[in-house]
Amino acid sequence: MARTLVVVGAQWGDEGKGKIVDMLTPGVDIVVRYQGGSNAGHTVIVGGEKAVFHLIPSGILHPDVTCIIGDGVVVDPEVLLKEIDVLKAKGIFKPENLLISKNAHLVMPYHKKLDVARERLRAEKKIGTTGRGIGPAYEDKVLRCGIKCGDLLNDEDFRVKLKTNLMEKNHYITTILHEEGFAMHEIYHNYISLASAIGEHIANTSRIINDAIDNGRKVLFEGAQGTLLDVDHGTYPFVTSSNTIAGGACTGTGVGPTKIDRVIGITKAYTTRVGEGPFPTELSGDEEARLRERGLEFGATTGRPRRCGWFDAVAVRYAVRVNGLEGMAITKLDVLDNLDAIKICTGYSYGGVKIDDFPAEASILSRCTPIYETIEGWKSPTSAIREFSKLPQKAQAYIRRLEELSGVDAWIVSVGATRDETIVIKDPLA
Repeated sequence: MARTLVVVGAQWGDEGKGKIVDMLTPGVDIVVRYQGGSNAGHTVIVGGEKAVFHLIPSGILHPDVTCIIGDGVVVDPEVLLKEIDVLKAKGIFKPENLLISKNAHLVMPYHKKLDVARERLRAEKKIGTTGRGIGPAYEDKVLRCGIKCGDLLNDEDFRVKLKTNLMEKNHYITTILHEEGFAMHEIYHNYISLASAIGEHIANTSRIINDAIDNGRKVLFEGAQGTLLDVDHGTYPFVTSSNTIAGGACTGTGVGPTKIDRVIGITKAYTTRVGEGPFPTELSGDEEARLRERGLEFGATTGRPRRCGWFDAVAVRYAVRVNGLEGMAITKLDVLDNLDAIKICTGYSYGGVKIDDFPAEASILSRCTPIYETIEGWKSPTSAIREFSKLPQKAQAYIRRLEELSGVDAWIVSVGATRDETIVIKDPLA
């Protein structure tokens, strides 16, 4: 029986991790978000009502589960408090159920300004960030001038670090970016007031998680974004600023790799991407528009329309390797229900040569042409089906082909947005 499970996106994010985490949460004691910031959006639909989380782990809707924002997350306290207020309004928030690592870094107002201004200067070479300040916050972390959530618990420490940072940030913002700088007292008083609201949640979460595992409790580690947006292993530079792969669960929570029992990857039955960067199987015109409309493919954080394409087995095989995936959850199978034919990318053609490994260079990936095989569609609704054997034969064949090409079995198949619209073939926690 698995005590610890990492749930990671196997594509470019937006794979439906929120639903899968929410569905698995009743089987665990703790859910930990291990990286990213409010640039992520995890959507959960319960009883016809949609909840979107940007920082709080998707397991928060379950009243007896502890949710932790780990060391590797960058926290915008204003966004966090808005999420807490929404949960309070629904009557489902217990303060004792939410903890924030002392080591998680803060997103500051100057991070957001830097993010937006730099994207503007990049013009046609923009990365496609959300403008939420995530990259600059991680930049300060690596530069060793970041401010941590734990610093909010000491007014003087926070004041000194903020003053030091603003001396540099204001100079850069005003002289290089030609933007208005920030007043020290405004940020200081605002964040100290925010500290009084979230201070009770800030704790030594690495100790808490490790103690829980040692005492036989079950922990689910929730990633944000997806494998192909990992800062080291993704389509650099068109990536996020953190380690989205399963290894990030260790560095982002302070839990050693020997304590991770199982890793499951989440992938759509097709592929989407938000933002800039290469996307070999991307569709265009009416074909893409129909898939986007049917799948409601618009970003949970920004509302941006997602780029849509066919399932890319080359990319998913790569995700299997760098994450050590043991199984996968395939989401949005129902989106393909009405199609006459469905394509699967089984390899790439680059310079007239077939390649079956995912290129490390974005410049090469952008010049790769997908090699497709075509599967006949099942032309039958799947949302009411709860057993794999009752899926249309052609839908079963499609899933089996994805398993063959990716190298791992499908443990879960999602056929709709709600909790119950799910086929569980194997329980990842069993």
